[in-house]
Amino acid sequence: MTNEHAGRAGGSVPHVLHCHSTFAIGGKERRAAQLMNAFGKRLEHTVVSGMEDRLEARELVDRRIKVHYPKDFPKLSGFPSPGRLVTIARALQPFDLILTYNWGAMDVVMAHTVFGKAFGLPALIHHEDGFEQADGERNRRIRSAYRRIALEAADGLVVPSRTLETIALRRWHQPESRITRIPNGIDTKAFAAKPRPGNFRVVKRPGEKWVGTMAALRPVKQLDQLVKAFVRLPPQWHLVILGEGEAREAIQQAAQQAGHEDRVHLPGNVGDPAKIIGLFDIFALSSKSEQFPLSLIEAMAAGLPVAAPGVGDVRSIVSEKNEPFISPPGDAEVLGTVLAELAEDEDLRKALGKANQQKAREQYDEATMVERYRALYARHLGHDF
Repeated sequence: MTNEHAGRAGGSVPHVLHCHSTFAIGGKERRAAQLMNAFGKRLEHTVVSGMEDRLEARELVDRRIKVHYPKDFPKLSGFPSPGRLVTIARALQPFDLILTYNWGAMDVVMAHTVFGKAFGLPALIHHEDGFEQADGERNRRIRSAYRRIALEAADGLVVPSRTLETIALRRWHQPESRITRIPNGIDTKAFAAKPRPGNFRVVKRPGEKWVGTMAALRPVKQLDQLVKAFVRLPPQWHLVILGEGEAREAIQQAAQQAGHEDRVHLPGNVGDPAKIIGLFDIFALSSKSEQFPLSLIEAMAAGLPVAAPGVGDVRSIVSEKNEPFISPPGDAEVLGTVLAELAEDEDLRKALGKANQQKAREQYDEATMVERYRALYARHLGHDF
């Protein structure tokens, strides 16, 4: 693999390797880009995506920051044979810090654990933001066992939620000393500003109301269920889903089957959601699995009421006033009832939005998150930056 970098290769700027399951635009990718931008030119980065053609999140990274996207890095997925793990381990040698993300990068973690000492590899910090349960109990057990082994020599494990922290302790048998819980944070002032839609592909007409969400269009997000929950709302209400992914067709089919394709809009990814989210009147989630969704706190910072299933830390993230509008997971009928109640009462929406915005400002601002990540990475780099 060709490396154009500093750090261990002799330069003065530490070079960080990021191994992602995918670098499409989702919560963890947006946070990674957010941190790169916050750290500025004090670090250099190489980003590898397990899904090699999914690099859309590169558009979120400030162009002044030095980031490489190599095409010759060893594949992140495949049978974890000794030979393949050796190949991965050799590719890790030039870097100053290795950051891995989610299940799709777990073979990198395993290569580091098995061959780290032999190859003198730098510190590795693994990040877990969630897990899909669609593969069944047997596959979940296999993955948990593999994680336990792979993480044995990891220098750190970062999780955003209390739910994942508990799973890491009890299911993956990680020591408390290895785990750091850092809640996601955002620029709360930016999301509180008035929307600036510019050439956004959907126009909000006078008298129109929007239920909105932001998500990678993946099956685990169950956005077809959100469509089913939404269609009982009055005609002036529209559903706007920001994001891209393989579930787009299923969402469109759900809208067509319900006879409301004219009220369901999928404008794709949005580079700066802070400019758009203020157009929403209600923020909604329908996921089967979430931990600490970044889009949720962005919606809260924008002063929106939230209708969502009680997965992961969702119930504890929203304000106390909003908690009654968190529905049982997987129940589109109850989610629809919650949406209908919020749609009927503008004063209620305003009250919940105000309470959510206050909590976001107090607990989920970007500055706190950035400082905690900076301190963690600096400790394992061996110096501040």
